[in-house]
Amino acid sequence: MSMTVSELLADKAKQSPNATLFTLGPEVGVAEAVALMTEKAISSVIVADAGDMLGLITLREILAALNTQGGAIMQAKCRHVMKANPPTAKPDDSVDHLRSLMTEMHITHVPVMDHDQLVGILSFYDIARSAIKDVAFENKLLKQYIKNWPAS
Repeated sequence: MSMTVSELLADKAKQSPNATLFTLGPEVGVAEAVALMTEKAISSVIVADAGDMLGLITLREILAALNTQGGAIMQAKCRHVMKANPPTAKPDDSVDHLRSLMTEMHITHVPVMDHDQLVGILSFYDIARSAIKDVAFENKLLKQYIKNWPAS
């Protein structure tokens, strides 16, 4: 049975118990978003207003804005750079579904929404870390099985 998004979020919380979901308002400057992402070594920030998610800023949005607008983008507001209404996942979605969504849409981060409530964000890194953990476990089981293979 495939792991669910909520299980992946729980695993992520165990890996990084002090992790924080960072949000900024739409009128906050892009320079502040970049400073936050750099200081906290994160690759995404949720843009929210009055508790409602409006969009998402990832390194991809920053680079695209720099490419089209140059350094002037650092004086812009987050609402001008964010990806509005990004694709989201639900806690009961399968990680396989999430992986397919991210691959097909060429996105690196997906906010997780429980109804209208933002409960977390998952990155392709989180999915990769989970897959590596699963493969290592399966590898261990196979090695034990082979080690105990009956002699003929």
